[in-house]
Formats: sequence, structure tokens, C-alpha cells
Amino acid sequence: QVQLVESGGGLVQPGGSLRLSCAASGFTFSWYAMSWYRSPPGKERELVASITGGGGSTDYAASVKGRFSISRDNVKREVYLQMNSLKGDDTAVYYCKADRAKTYWGQGTQVTVSS
Repeated sequence: QVQLVESGGGLVQPGGSLRLSCAASGFTFSWYAMSWYRSPPGKERELVASITGGGGSTDYAASVKGRFSISRDNVKREVYLQMNSLKGDDTAVYYCKADRAKTYWGQGTQVTVSS
């Protein structure tokens, strides 16, 4: 059974940091590109960052470049999103996604940036 379980969300003040984790099971993790998406309140889901199966290539949305960092550990079967210098506009439900022949989504974790 395929599972993607996100964790690490919460309430943080502007300028603060959070590290999201996504634990994968039920598929060959290293074969899959992994991505983080987010759904801000009242807006469409958007791509935040992605990383190839081997971890050698990453890509970021312009709005988070220089502040967020995606990484993965293929031994632990986890993907991470380090978020620094958080802003109110980063408030969203964050989802991880696995892509290859099939696409899998996690259930999401809430990130709220507010003072």
C-alpha cells in the first residue's frame, strides 16, 4: 500500500523557519521524483519545489527560491522541505507528491505564518 505522510507543519512567526518531512512507503522511492506543492487559502495548488530520484537536480518556484531547500534521503525514504525566512504568503497546506509512471499524493500538513 502506497503511503506518503507529511509532518512538521505548524504555526510560526514571520521570519521563522520550519522543516517539513514526507515519509514514503509502498513503492521504490529512489525511482521517483519528489515534489512539494502547497494550497494557499482560496488559491489553486502550486508547485513549490522538486527533486529528482537521485537527488542530483532540484527546482524551485520563484517565490521561494533562496528561502526554501528541498532534499531527500533515499535510505530513510524521506523527502524534506527546509523553509526559512517565512512570510505570511507561505501560509498553506503543504503536500508531497511522488512522480514516475504513477503519481501519489500525501494528505498534507498545515503551515501557518502569523504573528
